[in-house]
Amino acid sequence: MATTLLPLSRSDAWWVRVFDFPRMQIYVVTLATFVLYAIFAVDPGLLSIIFLVALAGCLAYQSYMMYPYTRFAGKQVQATVRANDDSTIGLLFANVLQENRNANELIKIIRDADPDVILTVETDQWWKEKLSELEQTYPHTVMQPQDDTYGMILYSRLELIDAEIKFMIEENVPSIHGRVRLRSGLEVEIRCLHPPPPVPTFNDSSTERDVELLIVGKEIKKLDRPAVVFGDLNDVAWSRTNYLFQDISGLLDPRVGRGFYNTFHAKYPFMRFPLDHCFHSNHFRLVDFRRLAYYGSDHFPVYIKLSYEPDAEVEQEELEATVSQQKEAQEKIDEKLAET
Repeated sequence: MATTLLPLSRSDAWWVRVFDFPRMQIYVVTLATFVLYAIFAVDPGLLSIIFLVALAGCLAYQSYMMYPYTRFAGKQVQATVRANDDSTIGLLFANVLQENRNANELIKIIRDADPDVILTVETDQWWKEKLSELEQTYPHTVMQPQDDTYGMILYSRLELIDAEIKFMIEENVPSIHGRVRLRSGLEVEIRCLHPPPPVPTFNDSSTERDVELLIVGKEIKKLDRPAVVFGDLNDVAWSRTNYLFQDISGLLDPRVGRGFYNTFHAKYPFMRFPLDHCFHSNHFRLVDFRRLAYYGSDHFPVYIKLSYEPDAEVEQEELEATVSQQKEAQEKIDEKLAET
C-alpha cells in the first residue's frame, strides 16, 4: 500500500517519485495479494475487512491513473483519414544505450521506418561516427555527442530552422530547440529532450527533470503554433508531472486511448514502462505510431507520423491548466532557478 500512497505526495525525492513508474507491476502484486488474502485469510474479522478495503482502494487508484492509456479510454488524438505527404512529418527517436554497439541494426531499423527526422540520445563520439552514413540522406543535423549518457544528435531530411543546443537546467544536460519546415512550407516548433531520471546514480530528486519539462511546456504554450516535443523524458505517461506538463503546455498525447507503448526496459518484459514520448499540439492528427524492434539498447525506438490538418485544431480540444496547476508549475520553476 505504501507504494501506492507515496506517489500521492508532491515530494520530488527519488525514493518517492520512483513509485510513479511501476504502476502496472504494483497493480498486479496488489491484485494477487487481495485474491490470496481473500481466499486464505484465517480471520475474516474487522481488521481483515479493513485490509481488503484498503487493497481495493489501491487497485482502484492505480486503475484510475493508468486508465487513459488503455483502449477503453477515448482518444486524445484523432486518426487521420486524409493525410497529405506535404503536410506530414515522420519522427523516429531512440535512446541508443551508450555502451550498446549494435549501430548497424539501428541503422537498418531507421532505413525500414524511413522517418523525416531522427533523434538519438545517449550518443557519444563512437555513435556519432557509426551513424555518420545517415548524413547522406539526412543532411540537416544538430550534434552534441557526449560520453556521460547525455549526448544527443538530431538528423533531418527536412530543413531545420534556428536549431540549437541549450543547457536549460544542468550544464551537462543538452536539449535541442528549433523549427522544422514541412514540405508544404509550414514551420513546426520542435523540442528534443532527455532530462535526467530521478534515481540516485543521476539525481536524488525529480526536480531537474520536472523543471525542464515545465519550462518547455510554458514556452510552447506561449508560442501558440504547431509544435512537437519528443525524446526520452525519463518519466512515465501516468505520472503527476506528465499530466501537469500536458496541461501547462496544452499538448496532446497520442498514447491516450491507444495503449501503453512501453519502451523501457527492452530486455525485461516484466519491468517495462512508457518512458519515451511524443507530445504535440492539436494541429496534428495521427498517421502512424509504432514501437520498433529491439537492437541491443535498454529502450525500444519509437516511430510516429503526424499530419498537419487545419481543422484538427477545432475538433481536438487543447488541454488547459487550472490556476492551481499554473501556480504549482511556476513555484517549481522559481524554486529551482533561484538555486542557480
